[in-house]
Amino acid sequence: MIDRTEAARDPEEARGPDRRWRITVLSLVPIVAVAALLGFGLGRNPSDVDNALVGTRAAAFALRDVHTGRTLRMSELRGHPVVLNFWASWCVPCIEEHANLISAWQRFGDTGVVFLSVMFEDSPANAADFERRWGAAGWPNLVDPGSRTALDYGVRGVPETFFIGPDGVIRAQHSGPVSYDIVAQDLAPLLKRSNPGMAAGAGP
Repeated sequence: MIDRTEAARDPEEARGPDRRWRITVLSLVPIVAVAALLGFGLGRNPSDVDNALVGTRAAAFALRDVHTGRTLRMSELRGHPVVLNFWASWCVPCIEEHANLISAWQRFGDTGVVFLSVMFEDSPANAADFERRWGAAGWPNLVDPGSRTALDYGVRGVPETFFIGPDGVIRAQHSGPVSYDIVAQDLAPLLKRSNPGMAAGAGP
């Protein structure tokens, strides 16, 4: 005998538990996807993340060199490969890379490559103390009031280094301390553009 109450029940209601389970699972899919993407991004090394400025023209600037007091403009450097390094005296990885930059400058400074440092949220006094402790840089060290130039270059933290071609276009970028080999590798194609036939050495 058929129970009239059961026969009158809405078929959707009869499948209620199963339907609610499917809705719950479907609602969790976007949450799981977002969590996976965040986990992937947070787990990546910042140096492995592509910088959107690579391939674009380097932002203009006019900054004062703490060594000479002279104002240096990006527009004056057209025709030269440029190694533009953002750093700070309070930055421990900056200590790690400092000797590497000095070695690279000693190797490539006479080939037309211009090395520049831009202080990030730091003072000339602290920069001078850093150089006394870890070695003087033979290239301009620029003051960046209000970190405006750092913002123009999308600096996410220091150290961060940009490799700019003689045409004024950013050709490579590296977040974190650079080694001598990284500098030599990223300068090689820029040197070929400015000095055809010249190869960047792999060692000091």
